[in-house]
Order: sequence, then structure tokens, then C-alpha cells
Amino acid sequence: MAVRIVMPRLGDFMTEGVVASWTRKPGDYVDRNDVIAEIESEKVSYDLEAIGAGIFHPVVGEGAIAPVDGIIAYLLAEGEAPPADEEAEKKEPITPGSANPQASAPPEKRTNAMVVPSTPGARKLAASLGVDISRVTPSGPRGRVVDSDVHAYAEQQGTAESHTALPLGLPRPVKVIPVSGMRKSIAENMRTSLAATAQLSYFLEIDITDAQRMRNEVSQDLGNVITLPHVLIKACSAALEEASPLNSVLAEGNVLFFDQINIGVAVALQEGLVVPVLRDVGQMDILQISNATHELAVKAREGSIAPDDMVGGTFTISVLGAVDGFTPILNPGQSAILGAGRPTEKPVVRNGDIVIREMITFSLTADHQVIDGAVAAAFLQRLQETLENPEDLFD
Repeated sequence: MAVRIVMPRLGDFMTEGVVASWTRKPGDYVDRNDVIAEIESEKVSYDLEAIGAGIFHPVVGEGAIAPVDGIIAYLLAEGEAPPADEEAEKKEPITPGSANPQASAPPEKRTNAMVVPSTPGARKLAASLGVDISRVTPSGPRGRVVDSDVHAYAEQQGTAESHTALPLGLPRPVKVIPVSGMRKSIAENMRTSLAATAQLSYFLEIDITDAQRMRNEVSQDLGNVITLPHVLIKACSAALEEASPLNSVLAEGNVLFFDQINIGVAVALQEGLVVPVLRDVGQMDILQISNATHELAVKAREGSIAPDDMVGGTFTISVLGAVDGFTPILNPGQSAILGAGRPTEKPVVRNGDIVIREMITFSLTADHQVIDGAVAAAFLQRLQETLENPEDLFD
């Protein structure tokens, strides 16, 4: 019986992906777990492995866009014909950036878009600007064309300006950058989050002087760098154990509560923001958190992060060390997200004396559909108690 190969979900909010390349030819025999394709979403690339064995039969071409769970190939038994209801067999591959899947692009551009190593965002941007991506000089990893390469080429050719309708009264722009690729995906997710939730933010300034001192001491003792975000992840895990309603997800009218704490950690990339997930943080010590976070951040920046690392978060932390405070926006579905500003030395009153302490303003955004103010306040108070008495964090 034919084994269906479908477009995998590479993130909680992914709706479609691109078959960047096939690593096997039609008619090749494929074993289970063999890599058969490179799949790309707006945020990650992924080597797709076969879930069975058989004769490889693709139903879309390289460069094709397919919806999540849509059939992109089959694995057939010897002599077996593809299923008769194969929808994609007679269709043209949908190339990235096509506004109308049925609209035919010039053959030269379609071919180039399929064979030029490039990110999905770069291909979509090139299509929207009318840029022949085969003429763009790549600067990305593994010789790929990235968004900035297309922008640079478009600016040189004057293409970006010619495709932009300038609102009345504005001066002539010196640069035009379409909202596309990862930035477009982020924008859509944030709009969805704000439209579907009742977001309310709470603020509390917390003394992290002792936590910073102990962090430095432990880093020296272990010979491993423990950063402030690692400490905050551990502290959030401890606080969530007592404020469990925040460790929840709203899905299809139901609030799902969890005893496993999976914390999403925002990682800033040049193209935008990704949120890989640390799983079961409550079972990790500070060194394990350090190692796991570093590994995820490296993979995210190299574009090699696995799909499983991008899904399943129950709570998120965003550390923005360049400002005193900010109001983070919920990841769709989650009930809470914690923002941390920059550490700042300030005069504070301790036991009637004015002393200099290192302080951080924390901002907790919660969905008021799920989280009442008293619950949010209890979480911040528990977080404060944990960070200002940090001995247990480093056990």
C-alpha cells in the first residue's frame, strides 16, 4: 500500500511549507528514515525523513508550496501505481510568491526560482518585486539568497520604488522593504494574538543583585557561562509550579492546564524573532538549562533547528536587555508571557537605609479570559521571592 509523504508542521502556526529540494529521484528505492527532501517554512529549514520504505514518487516539484499535511510524495511497493485520487500529479508546482496558483509565470523565472538556493522569504520577496532571483548574489549560509540580498539587488535596479504606491504628502523614501518572509509571519501571528485574546500587562521591579552575584560565582565554579536569561528561566519554572494557571493554553474554547513546564525562549535573528522551546524545564538544573538554551540558540541562528524544538510551548520568556521595560505580546494560544528589561543599578531603601541595588522591571502579559489579576500578581510575587532569595536556583 502506498505510503503518503505529507508537508510537516515546522511550528505551531505554520500553514504551508516549501519543498526546497528533493534528495532522491523518482523511481529511487528509499529506506525508512532516509532523508528525501529539504523543507522550508518562513522560520526554519528541515531535512524530511521517510516514514516508511518504498519506491519514491514525488507529486510536486522543487520550489512547490504545499499546505501542512498536504501530500507531496508517495512511497510505493514494487510495481504499484500511484493512488488514482492523486491531486497534485497533474498540477503545476506552486512557486513561492505566486498570488494565484493557476497563473503561469514566464518559464525562465519559474525554473530559476526552483533551482536557485534561497530562503522562502527571499523567493517571495523576489516575486513581489519582480526580481529574477537567479541574478541575485547570495550571501546566506550554504550559498543561499536571503531577503537582504534581494533588497540590495532591488535597490540597485530601482525595482522596490517602482512597486510602491506612495501615500499623499510623504517625502520620497530612501528605502522600501516589503513586509514579507519571517517578518510577515510574525506580523500575522501578533495580529492573531491581539485579536483573539484579552491581553493585560502587569509590572513589578525586582532586585536581582544576589542572583547576579551567585550567577557569577557558579559560572566560575562550573567553568560554564550561566547567563541572566538562564537564571530567569529557572526562576519562572519555580514560580509556575505555584501559579499553575499561567502554564496553560487556550484551544478551541477549552483551557488546557499542564504539569510539565515547556518554556519558549525568544531568540532574535536578523530576519525576525523565533521562539524555540525548552521542554520540561522543571526537571532541569541551571547547568542543563544553560546547555539546552545555548544549543537551541545556535541551531536557530544557523537555520537548522528541528520542528519539534519550535512547538509545544506552555509559557514564554522574552528578554530585551536594551530597554527598561516593555509589554510583550502573547504567543497565540498561550495564556502568559514574561518580559524582562535591562538590569539597572538604582538607589533603593533597605531596612531604612538607601543602598544601590541591581533592579529589573518585569512585565507579565496574560490573557484575562483565562488569568485573573490576582493570579498574575501571585506569579510575579513568587518570582520576586525566588529571585531575591536565589539559593535554591543554583542547587
